Amino acid sequence: MSSRYELQKLCGKARRGRFRARNGVFETPTFMPVGTKATVKGVDVERLAEIGASVMLVNTYHLWLRPGAERIQKLGGIHAFTAWQGPILSDSGGFQVFSLKGMRSLTEQGVEFRSHLDGSKRFLSPEGSIQVQQTLGVDIAMALDECPASDLSFGDFEKSLDLTFRWAKRSLEARTDPELCVFGITQGGCHRELRSRAAEQISSLPFDGYAIGGLSVGEPKTSMYEVLSYHVDQLPAGHIHYLMGVGTPEDIIEAVSQGVDIFDCVMPTRSGRFGRVFVEGNPPFINIKNAKFAEDTAPIDPGCSCLACRKYTRAYIHHLFKSGEMLGPQLASIHNLAHYLGLMDRIRAAIEDDSFPVLYAMMKKRWASLDFHEMAGS
Repeated sequence: MSSRYELQKLCGKARRGRFRARNGVFETPTFMPVGTKATVKGVDVERLAEIGASVMLVNTYHLWLRPGAERIQKLGGIHAFTAWQGPILSDSGGFQVFSLKGMRSLTEQGVEFRSHLDGSKRFLSPEGSIQVQQTLGVDIAMALDECPASDLSFGDFEKSLDLTFRWAKRSLEARTDPELCVFGITQGGCHRELRSRAAEQISSLPFDGYAIGGLSVGEPKTSMYEVLSYHVDQLPAGHIHYLMGVGTPEDIIEAVSQGVDIFDCVMPTRSGRFGRVFVEGNPPFINIKNAKFAEDTAPIDPGCSCLACRKYTRAYIHHLFKSGEMLGPQLASIHNLAHYLGLMDRIRAAIEDDSFPVLYAMMKKRWASLDFHEMAGS
């Protein structure tokens, strides 16, 4: 199958392109809002389209368990079910299954686990994962990989990597829908030898895209950046590059500078639900629940045109949070997603006019010496 990715412009290693999926074309670099249970928490599809989202991510594990892939298929497929008509990417379910410590058993064939909903036994294989994703009717499916803990030994990482490669081959062989795109995933922790081997192995298979897994899982940020500095270059240049589960705006700009094209992360909506909102300032985020915003008549971010910033003040949104009203987290989530998607617009424009190094330097300066997870509550 020919590559669905079209590279249009380079600025250093940063890439401007587009990807053709069954249900539409999306421009890259891009950010995917995370719709874990077939919904981006607190944000309806009209708002997603309004703020510029072009592709959404759903969670295979959760939808397989409830309401079930067959039921979604019966109801017209994932696009009709969610009312989102653009491209949809689904994860393989592997990350969630491997997070069930003490409730799973791994074999060559796959992984047996107990549902977190009712304790029932389930079995997920590479073939089964692809089948579930095909039944859902997504545009892009992820191959099943083993998601090793970050504290494993080199030998355990090596065994895990070899298993992931064998499962990758089986995932590709399981595809029966020629319009379904399937992405392969590299693992290997922060070990350069294993990351290089993973890239060589996965590149030998005719995937429609290549994803980098196993980062932003507890390792130091400097370690993640070091892996990105060489590993993205090891992936096929004519295909899309996806960094899974990342991250802050700083992480995104850093990864784009190394040639990554697509991202997903729960941070915009999860932060929004706790009142933490991203702004064009220093620091680059505020906690709208802080008392100093109780009489602030400015919008969250004066330069933003999202619903929250067009219609409401910081004081009002502060009041919503303090009153426990659900509209507060919704508006904060809409704003945060708009902030992320606006950043992707700026990145694409900067690559096109060769000003990406300027944008990169500005973003790195804004985030210098800041730790989002430590400061977000301030």
